[in-house]
Amino acid sequence: MHFGVGAVALLILLALPAPLPAAAPTYNIEEAVALAHAQNPEIAVAGKKIAAARGGLVEARSGFLPSVMSTGLVDKREHQSDTRLRDEDYNASLRVVQNLYTGGAVTSQVAIARLNIDKQEYEFQEIANRVAMDVRVGFNELLLNRAKIRVREDSVRVLQEELKAQEERLGAGIVGKLNVQRAEVALANERPELINAQTQLKNSYLRLGELFGINFPPDSEQAPFEISGQLQYHPRHFDLNECLVRADVSRPELKARQKDIEIEDRQYTLNQSELRPRVGFFSAYEIYNERDPQVGHEFNHGYLVGINATWHIFDGFATKGRLQATRARREAAVQALGAARRAVASEVRGAFFDLEQAERVLESETRNVQTADESLEIAKSNFAAGLGTQLDILQASSDVTRTRTTRLSAIYLHNVALARLARACASSPEALDFMTTNKDERAEARVSNVAQPPAKLTER
Repeated sequence: MHFGVGAVALLILLALPAPLPAAAPTYNIEEAVALAHAQNPEIAVAGKKIAAARGGLVEARSGFLPSVMSTGLVDKREHQSDTRLRDEDYNASLRVVQNLYTGGAVTSQVAIARLNIDKQEYEFQEIANRVAMDVRVGFNELLLNRAKIRVREDSVRVLQEELKAQEERLGAGIVGKLNVQRAEVALANERPELINAQTQLKNSYLRLGELFGINFPPDSEQAPFEISGQLQYHPRHFDLNECLVRADVSRPELKARQKDIEIEDRQYTLNQSELRPRVGFFSAYEIYNERDPQVGHEFNHGYLVGINATWHIFDGFATKGRLQATRARREAAVQALGAARRAVASEVRGAFFDLEQAERVLESETRNVQTADESLEIAKSNFAAGLGTQLDILQASSDVTRTRTTRLSAIYLHNVALARLARACASSPEALDFMTTNKDERAEARVSNVAQPPAKLTER
């Protein structure tokens, strides 16, 4: 048989192994925060608002610079009766105008534009801090759901082993059918919890992807990214008063509200400038025609120099109304600043109390997990010795699962409260060490190690 070149090439391509799909990128928590800062849509919109505010500054500065304007006119007339006037009329001019005095209007406009830039930059920082907090919360939520899946899988495995053991004992005539049915019910009750944990993990990927500005492929259930690490607890202790002071001084939201007050002060000066005279200097070169031949030549040109002044003696109380509105907006801005300060203080206190609560729950559940593991082993030993019942084993197994998930949730709540406190103080969790109080580091290390989830359900 003879094959052409194209057929041989096709056979070679079919024989080659299919290319492996590209591995999804993996991010740790700091890389995730950096990715969100670079791609998050809200941060991108806030950046564009800064660019727009800078454009407003360029516009405001134009009042200090001369402006150049050109005008022109050409027309042709039809006459119903005889006239000596020329039919065509034209003129053109190039004029340079420079403001000499504007009553403080241009200065106020430039000041307002600069304050708007500062305000937009503070709001950008506030949005970036909030997105960073949301990423840290979402990251820990994903780790929590991933750890819960491991807990539920271990629980399902233990219950499957229990069901198998009871079926074998039923076959041997040691136990009745009731024991098998109890094991089946316990296993059936645990499987929905595993399914729910798997669904929550998928939702966590979706929330993180939204923060990252990443689109999920429609034909794939796998997330286009992965995260590294595990849910861990690192004891941190802070002073509430120092947190409150730090938040009041550093929070960008408060600085932005302060800029609102300064903007209204400048706007008041700008409104008052409408009651002052405005003086401008102009110089022009003009070309025009003379319609009447008896007056002069048709084509004429020349330079013009002059001063233009305007003054609103009475504007129908328009400026008065603007001043009244500006005063009201300033008073509202002062009230908004006070409300923002109270909201920030409440945010700091709430995160601080949640942090304390999570630490207390975690300390309690860490001991409780060890006790639950020991109780499960005792229940198994008692049942093997004929001193216990199957219900004791099932209840102890359920207690182990519940205490482990509670401890994992406490670690998650601790990390979330830490992220919230960092955002409230306009800082990162790593930079909060300036408020850390002295504690027993060895005790903290022991608590941190014990708080890590064990690899197996009954591991101590």
